Amino acid sequence: MTHTNALLNLTDIPAFDALDAAQIAPAMQTVMAEARARIAALKELPETTWDNTVEALTDISERVGRVWGVIAHINSVADTPAWREAYNALIPEVTLFFTEIAQDEALYARFKAIRAADAFGQLSAAQQKKLNNDLRDFVLSGAELPQQEQARFAELQSEGAALAAAFSQNVLDATDAFAVYFDDAAALAGLPESALQMFAAAAEAEGKSGYKIGLQAPHYLAVVQFADNRALREKLYRAYAARASELDDAARDNGANIDRILAIAAEEAQLLGYADYAELSLVTKMADSPQQVLAFLREMAARAKPFAERDLAELTAFARESLGEETLQPWDIAYYSEKLREARYAFSEEEVKQYFPASRVLEGLFALVNDLYGVEFVAEERPLWHPDVRYFSLKKNGAVIGGVYLDLYARGGKKSGAWMNDYCGRRRQVAGSLNGEVQLPLAYLVCNFAPPVEGEAWLSHQEILTLFHETGHGLHHLLTRIDELGVAGINGVEWDAVELPSQFMENFAWEYDVLAAMSRHKQDGSRLPESLFAKMLAAKNFQTGLFIVRQMEFGLFDVSIYSAKTQPCDWRGILQQIRAEVAVVPQIPENRFAQSFSHIFAGGYAAGYYSYIWAEVLSADVYAAFEEENDRAATGERFWQEILSVGGSRSAAESFRAFRGREPQADALLRHLGLSDAVEAA
Repeated sequence: MTHTNALLNLTDIPAFDALDAAQIAPAMQTVMAEARARIAALKELPETTWDNTVEALTDISERVGRVWGVIAHINSVADTPAWREAYNALIPEVTLFFTEIAQDEALYARFKAIRAADAFGQLSAAQQKKLNNDLRDFVLSGAELPQQEQARFAELQSEGAALAAAFSQNVLDATDAFAVYFDDAAALAGLPESALQMFAAAAEAEGKSGYKIGLQAPHYLAVVQFADNRALREKLYRAYAARASELDDAARDNGANIDRILAIAAEEAQLLGYADYAELSLVTKMADSPQQVLAFLREMAARAKPFAERDLAELTAFARESLGEETLQPWDIAYYSEKLREARYAFSEEEVKQYFPASRVLEGLFALVNDLYGVEFVAEERPLWHPDVRYFSLKKNGAVIGGVYLDLYARGGKKSGAWMNDYCGRRRQVAGSLNGEVQLPLAYLVCNFAPPVEGEAWLSHQEILTLFHETGHGLHHLLTRIDELGVAGINGVEWDAVELPSQFMENFAWEYDVLAAMSRHKQDGSRLPESLFAKMLAAKNFQTGLFIVRQMEFGLFDVSIYSAKTQPCDWRGILQQIRAEVAVVPQIPENRFAQSFSHIFAGGYAAGYYSYIWAEVLSADVYAAFEEENDRAATGERFWQEILSVGGSRSAAESFRAFRGREPQADALLRHLGLSDAVEAA
């Protein structure tokens, strides 16, 4: 039966253009009621098998998860008051639905029976891994707790999900609420023409003349990096740093949300028998303990800090001697860094940007992916949620193996940042009329680049790196050869290894043949000159020290607050202590960074932000194999076979060893970052 409610008819070609907020509650109530009825029937079956229990529950959960996933996706890329209201209203009920399944003792007993039966040995490796993961997740969801504690755990899960949504929405609202307007460009000296066009287009979209500057990433970064107007840089910096805090708007202050999110996490850990939430979080990760992670981060910080101090000293001296600026403030760092880069390496990021129209970059990226894996992206017409979005099917030898929606540009109502998420994963169907058919994976790839002006967007090299990064995540999802949904693609991959394929892809954006092939100058259509690329490469590790200590600050803060033994913990004080330990750039007292740190309070990275640098050890070592073997297609096939294709069907450590033939080594990362002993000695 075809439903008039588009959310109840989410086929392999979802009708994103037919979605309406009024459909949300009826759709979710329908699919959850159907799911509960099917689960009740499942539990009454006298025989317990893989197909009638594990496969059946996968089918039931996926149906609900797909509808809710689309609702959550639209909430993040096309937020409206009506959609948000309907979404928020359902968060507690949907969270409770999935918690009920995860705590269901009868389901848990059936899964344990399959694990204990002789037939377990006949299951595929992927099925065995999925079942073991499922049993672990039953325990981590409270399935073994007494009934009263189960109920408390479910309450905490529901409240935590609502708080995460509120946190994220406060950041979005604070970002969208700020704007400054200028009648002419007199106050905007130093800003490149592309930024002025972007600001003019933003004003025009409101029916105004002149220029509108907001806090969306392309606006904010353009101002703090290029604007000669120091007062304007300070104004945007202070607004950006105060987002979703008491200094912004009391109604959007995330301070109390952080207190409660941390308290909930600590109580959940305590209920499950763990010392703290960080310890609980690491059960599903590669790292062994919070202590190991903290030691890893502090070691990286200690290695990077002398480089960061040197970076800051050079910047301070340059600003004083060349431009007469005696004291650098936080809103000066990006501006003078760009000036120093231009002076030292004789190029600017804006100069590089002139070579990279987004359409050409996509063509070059797709050509690279074809070189690596022999697959091609083919544009297709599909229903979309915004005119800027494009859809591409992914084909191997002419056969479709997946597809991706690209949503690349910043706009109001869209969460900041960049991410990959999935509409559905690869799965071989085993029931009904679809028995034996393979459900193909579909991904969303979302960025927040400066939007097109006069039909074309031009990407900075940093934006190209971001696009490559998210494409790496997408390929991890799309190139899986595993038919078991729970461990196909990114599913089941340890969180601190899931960044490996994404960070690996970034390396190719530092290869001349790749960049040259995707370049076409705005004026004369010329390719990126080797001389300019040489300058970019020379500047690759420019101020890497400052970047690394900042990342270590974020990681240490994350693990430290989620390791706190008493709640509410003094997260503000902990952040100050960590800054005193590792930071080199002083912050103003009004900086409220934590209140917009969505990664760890609303984005799934709680006690896991360290994953970026942890996985970068793996990704740099993987890319080193491509450097050593110098055969992109042959090494790419091995990488696909041993890492991308297997997804979460075996541990990340096993997959790495299968590809590299040994344990990971940090040498390649330190060399790529310019932090190796050889560099230090020099």
